[in-house]
Amino acid sequence: MSIKTIVIVAIAVLLTIVLMQNTEEVYFKFLFATFRVSKLMMMLVVAVTGFVLGLIVAWPKKQKFDIEGYHDAIHKKDNTDTLSNEDREYIS
Repeated sequence: MSIKTIVIVAIAVLLTIVLMQNTEEVYFKFLFATFRVSKLMMMLVVAVTGFVLGLIVAWPKKQKFDIEGYHDAIHKKDNTDTLSNEDREYIS
């Protein structure tokens, strides 16, 4: 097993232990309402919400600019001479 798998299993076990130790009911205020909910459910909701938000934040983004595709569209791919006339004048 890899280190990443071991860490994930250890965190899952610790989270399960903490959730099982907190089963009594508490009052929870949300905006203008008060609910009587078990700590287990509130902690589980917070853990799942945090996990989902973490996935959303860490989701890979689409690449905005494809430089190679842009370059290939302007210049023919088999054409190795990509200098403009202005660049050639500057070099010589």
